This record gives sequence, structure tokens and C-alpha cells, in this order.
Amino acid sequence: MADKLHFSLVSPERELFSGDVDQVDLPGTEGDLGIFPNHSPLMAAIRTGALRVYGTEGDSVYFVQSGFADVTPDGLTVLAERAVAMSDLDKEQLKVELQAANEAIGSLEGDAALLAQQNIDGLTALIAG
Repeated sequence: MADKLHFSLVSPERELFSGDVDQVDLPGTEGDLGIFPNHSPLMAAIRTGALRVYGTEGDSVYFVQSGFADVTPDGLTVLAERAVAMSDLDKEQLKVELQAANEAIGSLEGDAALLAQQNIDGLTALIAG
């Protein structure tokens, strides 16, 4: 369908979503991305945050951590190291992860520190929201 975007969200455990949608907004490491049907090909790293899917049967939101988004003429595939439907998210577990990330960031430098800070920022935003 030319007016729809085929989207797949895959984690190591399972495929969480596969279908035709109107739009997907995702947290990229270089900034947030909005992907629409007929989007130019692109590959981008994703950071911790909320991924929102806009479909004809309503919107859905997922928590994602790390991974890649790949836009091709066939659609969008997100391969996330971790992905969970927002409705299944355990905020208490996120608080534990946030505390651990805050404790670990002091020993990191360079790109590792940047990635850790993006993870902290994403976890903080999700806990607050």
C-alpha cells in the first residue's frame, strides 16, 4: 500500500509489532525521527525512549532501549535490544535501572558516557511521564 508504511518492531525475545501504519515516531541517538510512508532510505541508531506507532486502529506506544531503525522501500524495521509495550512497563524496575545507570556513569568516558547519559535521560523521561 503506497499510503501506508509497513512497520516491524523486533526485540531479541519476539516480534512485538508487524503491520501497515500511518507513521512511526522513534527516539534516535541524533534526535527524534518521524517516519512516514515513502520515506527516504535511512539507517539510524536508537536510544532509550518511547516509540509511538500511529495506525488506523489507534496509536500504540513502546519502550525501546538501544538498537537500529532501518528504512527501506519495503518499510521500517526497528531492531531493539529491548522493547516492551508501554502498558506492560514496570516503572519500579525502571527506577532500579536508573539508579544503577547513575552509579555507573561516573566511570565512563567518551562515547560510552554519551550513550549512558542518553539511557539515563530516556529512563528519567519515562519514569516522569
